[in-house]
Amino acid sequence: MRSVQYYFSLHSPWTYLGNGLFHDIARRHGVTIDYRPMPLRSVFDETGGLPLPKRHPVRQRYRLVDLQRWRERRGVPLVLEPKYFPFDPSLADRVAIAIAATEHSPAGFIADVMAGVWAREDDMRLPEAIRACLDRADLNADVLLAQAESEPVRQRYEATLQEAVEAGVFGAPSYVLGGEVFWGQDRLELLDSALANGREPYRSALI
Repeated sequence: MRSVQYYFSLHSPWTYLGNGLFHDIARRHGVTIDYRPMPLRSVFDETGGLPLPKRHPVRQRYRLVDLQRWRERRGVPLVLEPKYFPFDPSLADRVAIAIAATEHSPAGFIADVMAGVWAREDDMRLPEAIRACLDRADLNADVLLAQAESEPVRQRYEATLQEAVEAGVFGAPSYVLGGEVFWGQDRLELLDSALANGREPYRSALI
């Protein structure tokens, strides 16, 4: 069965905007999703990206316009400047890793956390907000929150940084199919097409 590596961070509005469509595409093509939450700030540092507050005001203004366009296109509710953004997503990201290591899918939890940030304006910095998402997904919050703080899960989260860079990932969301990176939720239609026609992955001649 084909698999798509899903590199993301739970505080990314672009991950949020594309998350539903990506899961629809995966279901339609019968592919499995390899969930890989990553420390996005570290990925930026490693690959030359800038966190939002450090970007030129022209880029920041354009981002707000583009979010409105894609909010309309995807039909997803989104508050442009939510009350509790930016925030440290590492706990929520690590909980997603802990869920993925079980027999349960983290899809519902991931969707709920991002809706909490971008639609409900919940304070997802708080463990109790993450616990509420786990409870709504009918998952064992006590166990998963404890596992998220464990050394193996922390190491797994940090290891995703190097895996992402080696895969050619430099931003979120990124979908990797057969080694080909599709960066950004605006590439989902291209991922859909690649899955539909089964073509060979495109490669860069640059080293």
